[in-house]
Amino acid sequence: MELWAGVDVGGTRVKSVLADADGSVLLSHTASTPERPGDAVVDLIVSTVAHLVDSAHAEGLDGELGAVGAVVPGLVDESTGSAAWSANLGWRDLPLRRRLLERLDVPVAVGHDVRAGLLAEFHLGAAQGVPDALFVPLGTGIASALLAGGRVVAGSEWTGEIGHVVVEPDGPVCGCGRRGCLEAVASAAALGRAWRDLGRDGDAETLSQAVVDADPEAVRLWHGAVDALVGVIAPVCAAAGTRVLLVGGGLAESGAVLLDPLRERLVRALGHDRVSVTRAALGDRAGALGATLLAMEATA
Repeated sequence: MELWAGVDVGGTRVKSVLADADGSVLLSHTASTPERPGDAVVDLIVSTVAHLVDSAHAEGLDGELGAVGAVVPGLVDESTGSAAWSANLGWRDLPLRRRLLERLDVPVAVGHDVRAGLLAEFHLGAAQGVPDALFVPLGTGIASALLAGGRVVAGSEWTGEIGHVVVEPDGPVCGCGRRGCLEAVASAAALGRAWRDLGRDGDAETLSQAVVDADPEAVRLWHGAVDALVGVIAPVCAAAGTRVLLVGGGLAESGAVLLDPLRERLVRALGHDRVSVTRAALGDRAGALGATLLAMEATA
């Protein structure tokens, strides 16, 4: 039996899965991401794959590793397998695929975490049967992936980097060094910081509950973030003819508290209601599942 490993290095956690040739998940694993790992992300991915394989053998699952898919945030050039830049995790111009091939005796595919997540949602999750969708995870950072005509758009390494569009020129400092990027205003991490800056305890989840409780300051922060999101997302949806907006990441856990005002304001901005807004189905495993699909494609 051939085994396929998918590793998704996120800003907060490393999610990984081991699948068989049918795509069935045999094992999954989650660990904390070291602070700004930089080039040591190579060691992190290699050790994660080794853990998956060792765990499979310990559970009596016979098989050989067929390929590895590794997906990371930031700027990624899939054509060269290069992790060009990550503001939050601290690497630049890292030849990730080459470094992994030197350490792993199997084919390796490297991709962008959000594009891989959308690939998984298209094949396995909430975007099945939808040829035109936009996937926007709202977590430590913000990025996007576009599905057009049933194909995930790769474009250049800057494709999907909506999180670094400036929405408040004098706003909070972003990890990229500029002020007022969407990511610094409307990500789950940014909302948690803004909430604590008001002297409140908790994080974005606490803030969302305060919105339900009609706390005026919470409502102000929340709807300001929704407006910022719509201001960036609406032009993308209009240009691409997007039918479904998939929202993922930690902020999507708030459900209707986020999705209802987001759809209401998106419809208002677009001038039509032929777009739905829904929570992504695969949760925090979407990137890792997409990574396994990339691994399978690498050997097809």
